[in-house]
Amino acid sequence: MPAKSVSGPGTSGGKYKTGGPSQKRVQSRSSKAGLQFPVGRVHRYLKRETQSATRVGAKAAVYTAAVLEYLVAEVLELAGNAARDLKSKRISPRHLQLAIRGDDELDMLVKATIAGGGVIPHIHKQLLEKGKKTS
Repeated sequence: MPAKSVSGPGTSGGKYKTGGPSQKRVQSRSSKAGLQFPVGRVHRYLKRETQSATRVGAKAAVYTAAVLEYLVAEVLELAGNAARDLKSKRISPRHLQLAIRGDDELDMLVKATIAGGGVIPHIHKQLLEKGKKTS
């Protein structure tokens, strides 16, 4: 008597169910919301990091994922502009630093030190004055 095969029709897991024409393709919550960020993973992290008795609604994960996606897109756009200005094809930590510190709202939001970002070029205005001499 031959042993049953583990792999075969009807045994595959995952999003794509096999079994008949009436089976529907499962759609992720990210694609339903039109997002690139994973709504399911964000929901899992929200549930794990909140207090044990607190419930986390499904819309909270969608909203949080949308906010995170917007912030990442904003930072990447500004860093890409900084990289293009410096004639580079790759975004480095220096470009992220210039992008974040160059934008007032992102500068207020991100208080962390960016490793490998360097410093922002700034010369004090009194050091630039040449015409005045006291005698």
